[in-house]
Amino acid sequence: MKVIICGAGQVGYNIARHLAQEQNDVTVIDRSEALINKVRNSLDVHALVGYASHPDLLESAGAEDADMIIAVTLFDEVNMVACQVAHSLFNVPTKIARIRAQNYLKPKWQLLFSRDHMPIDVIISPEIEVAKAAINRLEVPGATDMIRFADDRIRVIGVKLEEDCPVVDTPLRQLTELFPDLNIVVCGILRNGKLIVPSGNDQLLVGDNIYIASEKSHVTRALSVFGHEEEEARNVVIVGGGNVGTFISEQLTESNNKFQIKIIERDEKRAFKVAEKLSKAVVLHGDALDMEILKEANIHGTESIISVTNDDKVNILSALLAKQMGCKSAITLINDHSFGDLTDSVGIEAFVDPRQTTVSSILKHMRRGRISSLQSLAGGEAEIMEAVAVEASPLVGKPLRDVKLPPGVIIGSVIQDDKIIVPKGGTIINAGDTVIVFTCADMIKKVEELFSVRLEYF
Repeated sequence: MKVIICGAGQVGYNIARHLAQEQNDVTVIDRSEALINKVRNSLDVHALVGYASHPDLLESAGAEDADMIIAVTLFDEVNMVACQVAHSLFNVPTKIARIRAQNYLKPKWQLLFSRDHMPIDVIISPEIEVAKAAINRLEVPGATDMIRFADDRIRVIGVKLEEDCPVVDTPLRQLTELFPDLNIVVCGILRNGKLIVPSGNDQLLVGDNIYIASEKSHVTRALSVFGHEEEEARNVVIVGGGNVGTFISEQLTESNNKFQIKIIERDEKRAFKVAEKLSKAVVLHGDALDMEILKEANIHGTESIISVTNDDKVNILSALLAKQMGCKSAITLINDHSFGDLTDSVGIEAFVDPRQTTVSSILKHMRRGRISSLQSLAGGEAEIMEAVAVEASPLVGKPLRDVKLPPGVIIGSVIQDDKIIVPKGGTIINAGDTVIVFTCADMIKKVEELFSVRLEYF
């Protein structure tokens, strides 16, 4: 696939890295010579310095025969114009744009991005993606991650195993014997920074971060099996009244749950604006690193703090202060992925990486085969996908024990005739079944081929 990426920031760079590793023909454009030099020195891609919306630069990037343009510069307007130029002058088939300003995304303006006006096929809003990820983690207390699949009938949950986990040192094959009616599959283990796709003989160890595929109704019990019975949050403090914090508050107050929301916002004008918009939330003007403000927010009686400012250090420190003062759990927004491991070591239960959520949103539109959804995991080391089995797939029509799955690939769940099945050796997948697949990054192309309309596989 020939892809033009406009913008060489964190998102653009990581998309380019993903696609280059999969042998795609990638060209990156950015006006920053420093960012382009970084791309040139570390990735096997073409890289050009200049304005991504200029027709001559898009022509130099090969727009005339490109399959896709992904516009993820820092400026919404540049992203929109780049897609418009790619469509009008070069007829690029697929156009994806990152748009941050929520004013463009209001439902009343939805015709703006139609084919007759500004033809953008996929709009990515990082703030909304990050807010949804934070809400997912809040909804499942004790989980470090939660991804919804199959219209939320199946959930993939990240869980850290602590000293009190009752199944530590137990081989995975024994979990079925111990809990025969628990419909889960352990898909991946992150141990000491290394990702393992486990077999039945692998044991779970203290400190492991594991990913489990579970029917939604079994999630609470599954967390209990792995030692997590945390209280569901009702009192929530949100640090940061920007787009992310505002969207989280709106979603929580509009849900059926009776959340009590307090928002701490440092900027006075922004605090007043948020207070006018969110009548059901209490908005406090102040610094979340000020213990008096945290006391005023009743942090001691709060189940969860969600820190989503633009400053990673403020997010981490406010979460630590809150926990020290009695808050039970913390979720933080982390822009710098190198801080991710730090959050775990200092006792922050979950963090949201906007780069990873945005990259995942884009990659699902690039995967070949009938792949409808995906989430990048472990810093891009793995992906979890939702796909539909096709007639020609080697998966179809025979017991899974007879299917030669590539190493590093595991099937987490199957939906067949509206029934959720925990896959076993005798399970037979039929054409049209929905399949949840966990795969290491280096096996993604093999998984794509499994769900493509083609007869050959290996």
